[in-house]
Amino acid sequence: MKNPLVSIITPAFNSEKYITESIQSVLNQTYQNWEMIIVDDASSDATISIIEEFIKKDNRIKICKHHENAGTGIARNTALNETSGKYIAFLDADDVWKPTKLEKQVHFLQINKIPFTFSFYEIIDENGKALNKRIESPLILSYQQLFFCNYVGNLTGIYDVDYFGKISISSIRKRQDWMLWLRILQKIKSAPVIPESLAYYRIRKNSISASKFDLVYHNFKVYRTFHGYNLFVSLLCMTGFLFTQLLIKPRYIKAMI
Repeated sequence: MKNPLVSIITPAFNSEKYITESIQSVLNQTYQNWEMIIVDDASSDATISIIEEFIKKDNRIKICKHHENAGTGIARNTALNETSGKYIAFLDADDVWKPTKLEKQVHFLQINKIPFTFSFYEIIDENGKALNKRIESPLILSYQQLFFCNYVGNLTGIYDVDYFGKISISSIRKRQDWMLWLRILQKIKSAPVIPESLAYYRIRKNSISASKFDLVYHNFKVYRTFHGYNLFVSLLCMTGFLFTQLLIKPRYIKAMI
């Protein structure tokens, strides 16, 4: 199949400030065989009305509505249940794709005959201003490397449903993406990255990405809940995680001139 359908999963909660740019970045894709399933997680702002205006113009965009806020993991699962594509991709409501993102990823998957890949990405602030940082990763990411650090930007990951099936996402409110990639790498052992920035990740004030304490806390919970390790083993794993965060991962954060 030359141009298989890509299903894009987008959870949204009070995203009126960003959702237009996110959806528009999908509409601007050079690869056009996609469906975008947006799950509104009980927003109280104008998020739903903005989405519905896009739906009137393009029936590839669909919306599911939660009546109570359930968290990102459950919202992603709601969308996952509605997907019909060969590939699953992820785009949160405040992030943005570059126009060739899907085209390059689908081509990369097909030409290399692999079921999963991801890419580099860049950082923008709340207002969309470039922070001149590109987040890279090992060119071939192993399960062991992923175990101590989530090198996969959620907005860049894409996997083959024919190979993996639809992979259920944890209902834990934070770090579900890392657990998803860990499940994938457990099966295929390693994955190549597309060594190019294909998306923009937005850093927002008070987000988990901006809080170092939350980062440590929620990563510890992954070792305790996802891996099921006892307290002692989880603390040992956190030692490896902190070593990687402080001394190894910074090598993959590149300044852009």
